[in-house]
Amino acid sequence: MLSVVQSATVVGIDAQPVQVEVDVTGGTLAVFDLVGLPEASVREARVRVKNAIAHAGLHFPQRHITVNLAPADLRKTGCGLDLPVALGVLGASGALPQDRLDGVVAVGELSLTGEIRPVPGLLCVAELCGRIGVKRLLCATENHDEAAAAGCVEVVSARDLAEAVACLNGKREWPRPAVRAVAAPAPHHILDWSDVKGQLLAKRALEIAAAGAHNVLLVGPPGTGKTMLARRLPTILPDLTREESLESTRVWSVAGLLGSGHGLLAQRPFRAPHHTTSPSALVGGGPGPRPGEISLAHNGVLFLDELPEFPRVVIEALRTPIEDGRVVVARVRQSVCFPCRFMLIGSMNPCPCGYANDPRGRCRCREVEIARYRSRVSGPLLDRVDLQVELPALSGAELHARGPVERSVDVRGRVERARRVQALRFSGASAQVNARITPAELRARCPLSDEATRLLRIAIDRFGLSPRAHDRVWRIARTIADLGGSLSLDVAHIAEALQYRRFDEATGVSDEGSAQCLQEGACPV
Repeated sequence: MLSVVQSATVVGIDAQPVQVEVDVTGGTLAVFDLVGLPEASVREARVRVKNAIAHAGLHFPQRHITVNLAPADLRKTGCGLDLPVALGVLGASGALPQDRLDGVVAVGELSLTGEIRPVPGLLCVAELCGRIGVKRLLCATENHDEAAAAGCVEVVSARDLAEAVACLNGKREWPRPAVRAVAAPAPHHILDWSDVKGQLLAKRALEIAAAGAHNVLLVGPPGTGKTMLARRLPTILPDLTREESLESTRVWSVAGLLGSGHGLLAQRPFRAPHHTTSPSALVGGGPGPRPGEISLAHNGVLFLDELPEFPRVVIEALRTPIEDGRVVVARVRQSVCFPCRFMLIGSMNPCPCGYANDPRGRCRCREVEIARYRSRVSGPLLDRVDLQVELPALSGAELHARGPVERSVDVRGRVERARRVQALRFSGASAQVNARITPAELRARCPLSDEATRLLRIAIDRFGLSPRAHDRVWRIARTIADLGGSLSLDVAHIAEALQYRRFDEATGVSDEGSAQCLQEGACPV
């Protein structure tokens, strides 16, 4: 007798349909064959399914069982095919009518006792059901909220195989767990912008970065607040939109990091990998490619503390993803694409000991050592960092200063207003934040005044700005204007933007250089 159950397997961050065909025939020996390009974890389903059916109090046929996973040329991974294989065996043996299985996609791992366990990627499977017109998705109870968050298919869940079979046979009603489509947001007051003393220039730079989704490099001696500022950046970022939440949750679901009983992510991700991270862990990879840290930071923040301590091959692997907003992981058998639109926040010391230019003369590094240390961050990567900011050591007066301090909620209000302005300006464009628009859209929708054009032209000639750096200065200036409520893009905005390129060795921009540009351009600020 033949039974067919619909299921799915996850490839990259997309689910692919899988048809589980089970044939139970007579024979003198009990044989369980499983074909259709299964990986090791799928082949092991034979043991789990046999024991789960027996422990659930159901009859396992002691005959020749053949399971085919179609299409045969698609590699099947993970344990999510346990449940459909078990349902197919029961259907082929007559314990479950085929009409009860029609129109149902089943995904779930089985324990030896018959418990249905959650599997990664259920959000992707639910979206697949919506695309192919399937009416019902059957999964583990812990996956219910995640699948229901897609909002495109009826989701039913069960605690174990016996309960699932009883509900499919109409002997019991499906459990109706309370749906929490969006995970509860973490309270913002745990970390706050006001925790950081002083560092007004760095705070201003990070506010600009948050408003336009720009990349930032923070340079300063130990203890100046680089890590504190980076970790508080998410508190001034706008909440995820519905579309962004779906995108980020999809990646976290495939990576198995979403956790049971959770729906969509409500806040922007913040990832801070250690400097011993491998290229595959950062970018993504493995035998069955999985998303890396840059994809887990999609629509959020990727913080690389002590940037020069990362291996050169790891740092250089960021160059293309920063530009493209996606990364393609190629393997012999398959290639998968992961999204990775993130804000890069890097931090580093000015020298190996951390005290270069210290007025108390604590630095003992030689010039060649400082040059070697700074060269670990290559020019091409530095060219992709929009704002490069120096954090000076704090004085005792700054540490103990009292008075009104801006809180995260205040800064966040300005950032959200600037983001709304950009969304209106770039309506219908490829992106809706200044940092990610194309050069053509930048020139068409963000025109410069004559004085600003003259200043930017002088800066290009004097400092040798690359075309990429030139456009990044332009984008930063547009964000500065948006924060200030200015419709026009004027010379003062360009002048401030140029000063945030001060650590770019390729450009050599400094405060004095920007001032000289202003004088030569005869552009009043």
